[in-house]
Formats: sequence, C-alpha cells, structure tokens
Amino acid sequence: QVQLVESGGGSVQAGGSLRLSCAKSGNTYKNYCVGWFRQVPGKEREGIAAMYTGMISTFYAESVEGRFTVSQDNAKNTFYLQMDSLKPEDTAMYYCAADLTDRGGYCYLGPPSVYDYWGQGTQVTVSS
Repeated sequence: QVQLVESGGGSVQAGGSLRLSCAKSGNTYKNYCVGWFRQVPGKEREGIAAMYTGMISTFYAESVEGRFTVSQDNAKNTFYLQMDSLKPEDTAMYYCAADLTDRGGYCYLGPPSVYDYWGQGTQVTVSS
C-alpha cells in the first residue's frame, strides 16, 4: 500500500513562489508516475504536471509550462512541485498522486482516474 502526504501550501502574492512536497511511503516495486493535480470549486480536477521515476521525464500542462517544475529526492522518497511566477488563477487545492501502471515511461496528466493513490491535498492561494 502506498501513502502520499503532501505539504507546502499557503498564501502568496502574485509573482511569488511556493514548493509543494509529496512524501511517499510504502513499496512501489517499480518505476511509476507521480502526478500533480489541482482543483477549484465547480471545476474538474486538472492535471498540471507529472514525472516518471525511472528517468528524467517530465510532463507539463500548457497552463503551467515554464513556471512549474517537478523534481524528486530519491533518498527522501519525496517529490516536489516548484511553483514560480504564481498567478491568481493558480489558486486551487493541489494534490499529488501516483500511477503505478507501467506506461513505458510516459505519464498521463489525466484523467485523474488513471492514478491509484492520492495525497490529502494542500491549498494554494495567490493574491493579486
């Protein structure tokens, strides 16, 4: 069983930065995808970034390309979402998730249902 615990959310002004952390526990037995999603009230959960643990492969939605960066610390079993140049429209509840299905090094940004395990979410609020 895999558990994901995320942290790092908060409130920042537009143009600021935050780094979200997603700590993984439990065995995964193979390389897998870690995805980052966000959701605002009344809208579908949106996949914004993902990475494959077996190689340097990252994936980004157009809405965050160039501003957000995913990374990992293997020793700490922790994944990170670095968010720079934040905009008010980035305000959302952010979730990390793990997709344990072997997809040959490609990670989906959606639909959310392809991901097997989810963090509890952390709120990010960006003020103008």
